[in-house]
Amino acid sequence: MLLETLLPLGKVDPGLRAPEVPFDLDSIGENARLLEEIGYDGLVVEETKDDPFIVMALAAQATRTLKLGTSVAIAFPRSPTVTALSAWTVQKLSRGRFTLGLGTQVKAHIERRYGMPWTPAGPWMREYVHAVRAVWNNWQNGTPLDVKGEHYNINLMVPLFNPGPIEHPHIPIQIAAVNTVMCQVAGEVADGIRPHPVCTPSYIEQVMMPAVRAGAAKSGRSLRDFQIGIKPLVATAATEAELASKVRDVRARVAFYASTPQYRAAFDHLGLGDLADRLKPLSRAQRWEEMPQHISDDVLEAFATIGTYDTIARKLCDRFGHVVTHCEFSIAVKNDADREMLRSIAKDIQSDGAKS
Repeated sequence: MLLETLLPLGKVDPGLRAPEVPFDLDSIGENARLLEEIGYDGLVVEETKDDPFIVMALAAQATRTLKLGTSVAIAFPRSPTVTALSAWTVQKLSRGRFTLGLGTQVKAHIERRYGMPWTPAGPWMREYVHAVRAVWNNWQNGTPLDVKGEHYNINLMVPLFNPGPIEHPHIPIQIAAVNTVMCQVAGEVADGIRPHPVCTPSYIEQVMMPAVRAGAAKSGRSLRDFQIGIKPLVATAATEAELASKVRDVRARVAFYASTPQYRAAFDHLGLGDLADRLKPLSRAQRWEEMPQHISDDVLEAFATIGTYDTIARKLCDRFGHVVTHCEFSIAVKNDADREMLRSIAKDIQSDGAKS
């Protein structure tokens, strides 16, 4: 069982997900209850091998206080009305505990995995969020539905397909982001951002947040309750010996991200554009085994948080406590000792984060 926690520095939100394997859907409720019992603030799931809204519904039904969120659901392959309904249903089932995290996915996946035409993601996401909220406003308040834009024209809602108002109609929306355009869009229309794991604290602070503030100023919005949730690159284990294999894995992950053009800005920020240039052709040639050797220990330390279980909470708080509100973290829970270790790490991050 893999547990991941989204730990707002100062509080804890867990994420339950294992991107490399499908969920054991039969155990979602049990795992969610475990997180709630341990004391996490929330649970998030990403869209990889299972529908995140179904996973969220299972978790919602099994818990009472645990906050829930998608981290992230892919927006563009879904109509805004479809996404609005999925989120509305989970919010109703969870009695107001749901956050809708949305991501764009990269151009190749939109075109070749989803079979859709691509247009610039920033304007598309801005319009998408407005459309989702317009549908919600129609259901909750009866506001006439009249979405007119470059991507969507939505103006029909008949009683048969209108779920009507719910007790907790405010559903926060967070947007996954790396580059400044999407950060500005998040500042304009969203309740938070989810920086990609490759985003370092200095990149978030010096590049992303100024763009968020510019977007908020453009639309006259306050950022008082704006959230920043990240799943950082982490290598952790019970002992130094066990840690070695985790470090190898995260080194390979950094190499892969460096080879991806969409994440280049985060590497350019640290003066590592030449590294990205070296790794991009290796990735295109699928020479995966050669890529990690290009990631020096210094580069690894710049992007990843590394430590044993007894040190990892402090390191995460030291690294991210001043720039994010929530931070995901995961360890495998196989027995009671692992459960207590997870409980301890969560409390440490909550406690240390509250001081940051």
